[in-house]
Amino acid sequence: MGDMGGYRGPSLGVLQEAGVQVGDVVELDVGGELVKGTVVPRYQYNDDSHLVIKLKSGYNVGISVSRISSVKRVSAGERPAFVSQAPKPRSDLPEVAILGTGGTIASRVDYRTGAVHPAISSEDLYSLMPELSDIAVVKPEIVLTVYSENLEPGDWQKIAEKVSEAVSRGVRGVVVTTGTDTMGYTAAALSFALRGIPVPVFVVGSQRSSDRPSSDAYLNLIGAVSMAVSADLSGVYLSMHADTSDDRLAVHRGTRVRKNHTSARDAFQSIGVDPVAFWTRSGIESIATDAPKRGKGGFVAEPRFEQDVALVKFYPSMSTASLEAMAQKGLKGLIIEGSGLGHLNRKNIPTIKRLMDSGGVVCMTTQCIWGRVDMNVYDTGRDLLSAGVIPLEDMLAETALTKLMWVLANSRSPDEAKELMLKNLVGETTERSQQSRAS
Repeated sequence: MGDMGGYRGPSLGVLQEAGVQVGDVVELDVGGELVKGTVVPRYQYNDDSHLVIKLKSGYNVGISVSRISSVKRVSAGERPAFVSQAPKPRSDLPEVAILGTGGTIASRVDYRTGAVHPAISSEDLYSLMPELSDIAVVKPEIVLTVYSENLEPGDWQKIAEKVSEAVSRGVRGVVVTTGTDTMGYTAAALSFALRGIPVPVFVVGSQRSSDRPSSDAYLNLIGAVSMAVSADLSGVYLSMHADTSDDRLAVHRGTRVRKNHTSARDAFQSIGVDPVAFWTRSGIESIATDAPKRGKGGFVAEPRFEQDVALVKFYPSMSTASLEAMAQKGLKGLIIEGSGLGHLNRKNIPTIKRLMDSGGVVCMTTQCIWGRVDMNVYDTGRDLLSAGVIPLEDMLAETALTKLMWVLANSRSPDEAKELMLKNLVGETTERSQQSRAS
């Protein structure tokens, strides 16, 4: 039989006994009631005792195999094919590269089974979003197909290299689509790897899948491509919904943005700074005066990252065991997300000192969303400074992690790495912190 879409155990046995595959139309006898619909895939780690059926209404229903008296295969159903009905692109428009890494923002949905497929051609994207044909010549490329929580530093390197290739062929701008869970890390990592890039790069995703009426996918991608063409910007930005409505996007600096809600469309906020700009269908609003403008040539990507770096959040009763293990392993870099102004239990200071004596670089950020590290106020902070811990001002912990990974891979010594961590390279720190606010 073909792909059984995550079914196993009793549920797989019921399907196999009836000669049914995922995608087939079936009729189930459930306690004397007949239920007709299409067998749809299950997630790999769902239980093994339910079948999932897509009803004619479009809704999915899960049915315990213990309640099913019989399974009748009605038909294989009409195997749907995605028919491209793309408008003809205009040759006079600039080219924008769209690099896909996973997620559903630039995907099409098979409404019969609910499966999501990436839009792998210009024709696919034009069919899904005809408006793109009046904005740019889009050149999509699937770089990776992974959930964003599975992205690693080596993947950031691949993405950065693909962006660099696109820039070398003269694209007007680049859009990187990815899942939202680690989108802040990806935007920060690309900000360092693509330092000095002469065109804008917009990292975008969608909080809600493209088959939902409330999806933010359409506006996010249309807005990102539009800005890639028209915005007088260079550098890396994260662009997502500015509020709960569906008509305005906020453009965040890649190193100053954080996901602050699990599912809201406006989950991403600029921290410690205002958004660089806002976008509506009427165009770009109020680009920050200090935002870098488009440039020319001379760009060389530095996409390497050191993976042997950790981010540790201090908490009350935190033992020294985890830090001891890191010190013994010879960890190359450590970001501490300390309490308040940059503290942790002082019993950990000797371990941190040993880690640094072995060549590791240790930096301090704060768990607080707003404000900055100041380790000169209390004894613990001063002792950490004396031990050699580097205070990172108001740098976000996620940004600090990606910066240290990048710095260690692109510097020649721990001393040079420490100097680079204290420099504001791509707007990762500010001179003055804002008060708590929502962007």
